[in-house]
Amino acid sequence: MNSTDQFKVLAEQFGDFRILRYQVPGFEQLPLKKKELLYYLYEAALAGRDIIWDQNYRYNLLIRRTLEQIVNHYQGDRNCGKWEKFMIYVKRVWFSNGIHHHNSMDKFVPEISTGYFRELIGCIPFEDFAEYFVNPDEFTEKIIPLIFDPQIDSKRVSLESGVDLITASANNFYEGLTQTEVEAFYAKMVIPGEQKPISYGLNSKLVKENDSIVEKVWAVGGMYTQAMDQIVVWLEKALSVAESPTQEAALKKLVEFYQTGDLKLFDEYCILWLNDVASDVDVVNGFIEVYGDPLGRKATFESVVSIRDPEATRRARIISENAQWFEDNSPIPVEYKKEVVTGISARGIHVVVESGDCSPASPIGINLPNADWIRAEHGSKSVSLINIMSAYNEASKESGALEEFSWSEKEVEIARKWGSIATVLHVDLHEIIGHGSGTLKKGVPSDALKNYASTIEEARADLFALYFAIDPKLLELGLMPELEVGYAEYNSFITGGLMTQLVRVEPGKNIEESHMRNRQLIAGWVYEKGLPENVIEKKNRDGKTFFVINDYQKLRALFGQLLYDIQRIKSEGDLVGAKQLVENYGVKVDPALHDEVLKRWKELKIATYSGFINPKLSPVYKNGKIDEVNISYPYYFDEQMLEYAENYVFLPLIN
Repeated sequence: MNSTDQFKVLAEQFGDFRILRYQVPGFEQLPLKKKELLYYLYEAALAGRDIIWDQNYRYNLLIRRTLEQIVNHYQGDRNCGKWEKFMIYVKRVWFSNGIHHHNSMDKFVPEISTGYFRELIGCIPFEDFAEYFVNPDEFTEKIIPLIFDPQIDSKRVSLESGVDLITASANNFYEGLTQTEVEAFYAKMVIPGEQKPISYGLNSKLVKENDSIVEKVWAVGGMYTQAMDQIVVWLEKALSVAESPTQEAALKKLVEFYQTGDLKLFDEYCILWLNDVASDVDVVNGFIEVYGDPLGRKATFESVVSIRDPEATRRARIISENAQWFEDNSPIPVEYKKEVVTGISARGIHVVVESGDCSPASPIGINLPNADWIRAEHGSKSVSLINIMSAYNEASKESGALEEFSWSEKEVEIARKWGSIATVLHVDLHEIIGHGSGTLKKGVPSDALKNYASTIEEARADLFALYFAIDPKLLELGLMPELEVGYAEYNSFITGGLMTQLVRVEPGKNIEESHMRNRQLIAGWVYEKGLPENVIEKKNRDGKTFFVINDYQKLRALFGQLLYDIQRIKSEGDLVGAKQLVENYGVKVDPALHDEVLKRWKELKIATYSGFINPKLSPVYKNGKIDEVNISYPYYFDEQMLEYAENYVFLPLIN
């Protein structure tokens, strides 16, 4: 492996996107059996890559194949401005797993003419598309408006209040149905008072056929069977080199779930996965996050394959071992505190490969499973993605954003000294005690908050982290050397929530993405409630706006007040309260401030979004068996995407 000094994190930048690389420390020193296990899980992860594309939009695979064939076959001028603009569009599509922005959910179109695109499309073999179209002309006339018309399927996920969220969303989870029909269909499945509710609809597409509503389940023999077959093949290989009987049992149950689509088996798998706390190798593989469904029911495919980081795991374990203290001392309603906090396990990990909803744009922390009843009875597993955070931090060191949006040199000094520690600690607190805390009132369904559920849950977890970020208990536990670490996080969160995250929003648009809504909700609420005591002061220097924290302890108290309210809203399923908070604080953007932030950011020439090229695992065979697994670090984003297009394409172009 290259040393840290030699390894180049930043690979390339195009438009508002930058592509980074990450290393896997210690991979070469692993025993062969663990390398072999990682390789099989790596292949299982990439085998499911097509699924997220089709889930995001019905025609994404068709469009992706078209673009990749142009890249492979076009013989014209590749040094002109038109080709450069075309390639920027292609990379944006690769980055977002489709033609809709991964964050804003808006459709983006290429900055080239349809005439030039017709020239490009004329070079590709028609054979790939003959199954779906009578002739090249029919294919061309279908594909061009899908790509170029901004009014066709303009938004992948709509969370706008007052509209039919199903018909307004272009994702491929529902077909021919309205929001009312979908909600009525799943309402019939709810069993009042059920103690272990099934996550109905998690792994299926809902369609209307001949006036009947039908679920197309994602399983072997069902929808996505071609990809699911491949995932199962590699998971079954992984069984032979599992680290322990517990891990083997979990992987075997995951295979059974994929083979049947039975969501009860998925719950059983989640519990077995939670019990595997001893293995160094870990994997998330499945239909996990529901942010892509405006109703928060359908889950997108994702996979994260990882190896434990001992030092980061030690820190995370300290937090999880003291989870009861955090719960008991949290400012949430007493009736919604967990009397006994059990089953919270935590680790720091080094990612080996990511796919689906985690790639190319990666999370920095994960807390699973999502089912509230499993979390209540069996706990949760929290992971912090250490090498991903390290790559983010390395790439951002000299961007200039810190100096541009900090009021004083003291803020800059604190951030440079403690920013990395503060970020990791926030993620640990967010994932371990945030998502792992609190209970629902008996009888409250898990989907009571509808399209506001994700924002409220992320706000709840962030507020837990923020409330305890400057608690002396963290010093006592040795989790941070001094309270300035917490001050660095407060400064960063307020500036990010009120200002810098606005660079991800197009002019004139509101905030759509749940995590961004959460951050603005929190920052905006505490700023407003703290005005009488000037807790956070809005300042101006040379025509530039800054938000400066004047009293960290009073700000902490405000975080606690909001956490109390948000926990009550979640626990009681208060949809009205959730809507008021999110719509009043998390959605609308101040146009003047937005314009200012965009101008300041543009001058810094920083990409707004970051994604990653995955490492590549290559097995070496001897006498028909794996004798070694080598790791390498590809440098070019387009080469990796084209390699994946060659080796990991399993689904039909239109589902």
